[in-house]
Amino acid sequence: MRILSENYPQEIAQELRNILNFWLENAIDKPFGGFIGKMDSTGVIHPYADKGGVLNARILWTFSAAFNHTPQSEYLAMAHRSYQYIRQFFDDNIYGGVYWAVDYQGNPTSTRKQIYGQAFMIYALSEYYRATQNPEALTWAIELFELIEKYSFDTQQGGYWEAFSQDWTLLDDLRLSEKDRNDPKTMNTHLHILEAYANLYRVWPDSQLAHQIKQLLAIFAHKIIDSSTWHMKLFFDKNWQAQSAGISYGHDIEAAWLLLEAAEVLHDEALIAQFKAIAVTMANASAEGIQPDGSMIHEFDPTTQHYDTHREWWVEAEGMVGFLNAYQITKEEHFLQKIQGLWLFTQKYLIDQERGEWIWGVFDDYSPMNSEDKMGFWKCPYHNARACIEILNRI
Repeated sequence: MRILSENYPQEIAQELRNILNFWLENAIDKPFGGFIGKMDSTGVIHPYADKGGVLNARILWTFSAAFNHTPQSEYLAMAHRSYQYIRQFFDDNIYGGVYWAVDYQGNPTSTRKQIYGQAFMIYALSEYYRATQNPEALTWAIELFELIEKYSFDTQQGGYWEAFSQDWTLLDDLRLSEKDRNDPKTMNTHLHILEAYANLYRVWPDSQLAHQIKQLLAIFAHKIIDSSTWHMKLFFDKNWQAQSAGISYGHDIEAAWLLLEAAEVLHDEALIAQFKAIAVTMANASAEGIQPDGSMIHEFDPTTQHYDTHREWWVEAEGMVGFLNAYQITKEEHFLQKIQGLWLFTQKYLIDQERGEWIWGVFDDYSPMNSEDKMGFWKCPYHNARACIEILNRI
């Protein structure tokens, strides 16, 4: 296929090595085991910070995927370290599932069963199994799938409830974070359940799993994607009535390629054709967030006409993959131009040339978002490392 620029593949390959090396050199928690819970934007490690289940799952996925892409021993060792820590400290061996957070010594600080967190652990365990063929990891991933289906699946209206207590009682406070609405169903959790189930299906092509992937794709096609705008609705009541009008450009472009990936995993030609068309239409809709400087802004609220104009690292990373996916389907050159714009913006403003890795983001005046982490509960190597791996695999 046509290359964006002569050096683009080499630049992306080098950036992948840079990201992985940063985590190899800085993330290991030597005093207490596993990985540090927080590094702030100045590079200062907070040794007593809590350790998030999502952070640890994403480290496991990243280094398993890195080894699957480039089989280097240090990547596999990092994946082994992550798996062993998660197995020892995040596994609830009484009620099943994984904890949301532990303290620096590995003691549970939040035993809630956020389905988003369970899904990321399935995503990570199935990738680790691809790297190692460790049967324990696959068995655990299947157990988590069965727990989600037992407790979270809505047999009446379809889809999945958001959050449970340690013993799998549905919670009143369902929020993924303090920034989110307290609604029983969300786009975000459903997207990452789908991502996890698709990765599990690669190593465990089970008929019930295939059925649930198809159900999730149908939910996106008929409930979550707004067919009048081709943006996704974000929050829902139990009957799939939208509870907000907000638009997340980053999630739109991320979903554009992840939905198609799930259809492709099933080898269902009708679904593949359907979600190729959806991928292109969603990519064009998400491009409404592209700015003259090549970046993609965060969110837009049509109700208040308010644009959230800061640029976050994960939005730019997912944008490169989503627009590359759209180009591969259509061969339309404007998608390549968008990728180039995102990459140039990332190189100029987001890659931390002094300390390594990517910063969280910048405000509209390009000043860095210094109050946000370099490593932390939500700042992980998954989005940008995955974008690099995905781009290299595609070009």
